[in-house]
Amino acid sequence: MQERHRNRLLYFNEQAQTTEKYVIPFIEEVFPLRPGLKILEIGCGEGGNLKPFLDRGYDCTGIDINAKQIENAKLFFAGHEHIDKLTLITDDIYDIKKPQRYDLIMLRDVIEHIPNQERFMAFLKNFMAPDGIVFFGFPAWQMPFGGHQQVCISFISKMPFIHLLPAKVYAWLLRKAGEDEARVLDLLQIKETGITIERFERILRHENYTILKKTLWFIQPNYEVKFHLRKLRVAPILRSLPWIRNFYTTAGYYVIK
Repeated sequence: MQERHRNRLLYFNEQAQTTEKYVIPFIEEVFPLRPGLKILEIGCGEGGNLKPFLDRGYDCTGIDINAKQIENAKLFFAGHEHIDKLTLITDDIYDIKKPQRYDLIMLRDVIEHIPNQERFMAFLKNFMAPDGIVFFGFPAWQMPFGGHQQVCISFISKMPFIHLLPAKVYAWLLRKAGEDEARVLDLLQIKETGITIERFERILRHENYTILKKTLWFIQPNYEVKFHLRKLRVAPILRSLPWIRNFYTTAGYYVIK
């Protein structure tokens, strides 16, 4: 397990840095940020992705089903200059009875954790302002660490592509390596919900979303913060290869409406 998965403040700061340096400029190429925007992050964790927006004084809401992470977020944001503009919610997004409408919705490294993405993408429209947009950032399922096995405490954390093994074999290996049952179940759920580029775009078409901007990354921007690697897009000829591109796309960035 990497240090960032134990040290949640470090993880929070890494998220904030990547969103400040790369995600916001990516969004602004098609959706310039303006005063008065309302921003929602679904699956916000500790809220690191929201920090650059809150620093600018935007009204920000973060929702996550993990109560511990929301409690961490409250600690990390304590004393922030614009704390009055931040709302943090512990809940299942489907249990929000009277959703507000937001100009910008963020889902970074979240969609691959959500069961039944078809249902979710239809439900998401309830939170979108008429001219609102959504940013998605997610790893293609078949990429080397698309199973999130890097969170493991054993040698599994350094084994690329191991999540592509049959589920029973993968589960057996995880337990044999000493991973606790909660982590095994979490990783098996990600195996069930992991999403390909093709399936994601098929869902977008079915739900009548429009892609405003898209980039497939061979070395995603977050790796600069985490590993000091220079970001690199997937080459045009390689990103045009359906299915195969999932094996070397470490992240897809999308802005949709």
